[in-house]
Amino acid sequence: MGPLASAQFMLRLTLLTPAARDQDHLPAILWSDPRVPDRTAARLAGGEDPLPWLNRGIAGLEAAGCGVIAIPCNTAHGWYEGMRAATRLPILHIVDAAAEELARQGVAGGRIGVMGTAGTLAMRLYQERLEGRGYDCIVPEEAEMQALVSPGIALVKANRVAEAYAPLAEAATRLRARGAAAVVLGCTEIPLGILAGPHAEIGVPLIDTIDALALSALCWAGKL
Repeated sequence: MGPLASAQFMLRLTLLTPAARDQDHLPAILWSDPRVPDRTAARLAGGEDPLPWLNRGIAGLEAAGCGVIAIPCNTAHGWYEGMRAATRLPILHIVDAAAEELARQGVAGGRIGVMGTAGTLAMRLYQERLEGRGYDCIVPEEAEMQALVSPGIALVKANRVAEAYAPLAEAATRLRARGAAAVVLGCTEIPLGILAGPHAEIGVPLIDTIDALALSALCWAGKL
């Protein structure tokens, strides 16, 4: 749904595959439809329901012969159950993929930061799922969302990726200062912005949910 994030998912799915030739890669179909109504506006401001559009994409992928669906949009997972009810195919859950990546990076519990759209955080998509795994989730304050996170996401969506680094990195740094042992980049635009600058300076593991979802897809396919 975020066209750039969707394209990045396909890139990372390819680069993370242990392959020596074309035939070692997964066959994949990208359904990139930016007409899907804004998910945050739907959840927080009574905007148009995105579920019919989401299910339209799922039906197209199912008709194309796909065996599993990965959705590189965090906020869309607020309609996960509605999507799952509309298909016989398994749908990988991006929060579960992020949890697996936290474990891979040695963060097995404790306090972690979660960045995301206002919609994702309001729906508590990460908080509820990760707290059940022993994590204490902290999120940006409302002022930080308005001044840093939401503008940073908007810059990526406007193809101004390099400009997004400073506000997004500042938000992640503030979460680290509040005790976060890692920061989950729970909007697939956020990794694009943070990786555009010296992200290692933030000083804690950053969980790229694009990579996490790609790795989950590769595990499902038996490639890892």
